[in-house]
Amino acid sequence: MVDTMIYVKLHESEDGSILAMCDESLIGRTLSEGELFIDINSYSDFYVGELVDTKNYELHGLEGIVSFNIIGTESVEFCIRNSIVEIENIKTVEGVPVAHAYKVDKPGN
Repeated sequence: MVDTMIYVKLHESEDGSILAMCDESLIGRTLSEGELFIDINSYSDFYVGELVDTKNYELHGLEGIVSFNIIGTESVEFCIRNSIVEIENIKTVEGVPVAHAYKVDKPGN
């Protein structure tokens, strides 16, 4: 059975909420490839929140979220299934999928 546990944490900012998602297995790691560097070890507090099983988790209240920071196979696959990110917007660092999604309002909204 594949481990499907991810951390989900919501951060509030002046511009709206930021949702951080990271595979449980990646906490404590640092990923580096070329100019890309992701320090999940030093910044684990940004990602460690509610530990959820992606097979049973439902994400609600997306309207207030302006940014998504997503790291790991399970987290990225969850976001693809929930139409948060598209496959063509995913990068990899040391073979680990990484995605950032932003909600941008149209001018006049």
